[in-house]
Amino acid sequence: MGRILLAPMEGLADPLMRQVLTALGGYDWGICEFIRVTESVLPTRTFLRTCPELLNDSKTACGTPMRVQLLGSDPHFMAANAERLVKHRPAGVDLNFGCPAPTVFRHRGGSALLGEPEVLHAIVSAVRAVVPVDLPFTAKMRLGINDDSLAVACAQAIEAAGADELIVHGRTKVDGYKPPARWHLIDRVRSAVNIPLIANGEVWTVEDFRNCQQLSGCADIMLGRGALADPLLPRKVRGEATGGWAELVPAVATYWFGVRERVLPEHAGGRLKQWLMLLRRHYPAAEQLYQQLRPVKAAAEMDRLLLQAGIIDRLPSAFKA
Repeated sequence: MGRILLAPMEGLADPLMRQVLTALGGYDWGICEFIRVTESVLPTRTFLRTCPELLNDSKTACGTPMRVQLLGSDPHFMAANAERLVKHRPAGVDLNFGCPAPTVFRHRGGSALLGEPEVLHAIVSAVRAVVPVDLPFTAKMRLGINDDSLAVACAQAIEAAGADELIVHGRTKVDGYKPPARWHLIDRVRSAVNIPLIANGEVWTVEDFRNCQQLSGCADIMLGRGALADPLLPRKVRGEATGGWAELVPAVATYWFGVRERVLPEHAGGRLKQWLMLLRRHYPAAEQLYQQLRPVKAAAEMDRLLLQAGIIDRLPSAFKA
């Protein structure tokens, strides 16, 4: 049936969320948020802050391997940072050629390079030279910047430079996250290269998953926002029994406690609301909870409402003040 992978999602799938999602099961491996490479070799603490899984054999607490993604445009510094990264034995090294964020694009990162296949080749070649052959080495790209005219050329440049696999998001930079994802164009890229392709983009349901496989020609699918909207989706795809919202309640509680430990009280509520906004796409109870919490800013008040709603059954002493 193919592999199910967790996408790198800047600002959404942080280490805490990766821990929560993978604990619910169904993922073969995932990729952490990108590490921005400029004209320097980053200190070890930067790699560990973005991917603390490196301290656990590059796995989440439940044992799901997490690969580390680098984003940058300078072949020399991308390779130098990859060389430092591999000393920590990540589950794999991935290169970001897909991020559409305006700030990243303006600084010639992510999808900004999809107009320059020769630069992609230079970056991948330089990194390939320092990544051991026994360590998975992948890249993630979109179909292009304004259109898909260079999609095949970009994929072939990445392949020729030595990547083991390629993940393709079925939209351009200009498309952002607007539906639809053009899965059939991923198939055109897939047929033009010999390395395995992984399809990504706009997979929210089991039906989407199957349709993406059929139209892209890819057995392996990477889940992005659909993973947060339905954390049980990987197991549903595998035909496993799930417990619906009742199974997700402990995961929401775990996430909230984790946010309260890591984030200033004035920012904690925003993190939970962000997740609930996606969860309500599939779970009416999440919509109800979101509406209750939406006007609330104080973390202590959110604690009280979550207790009242039965999401949490206790309040850790550290938070009572």
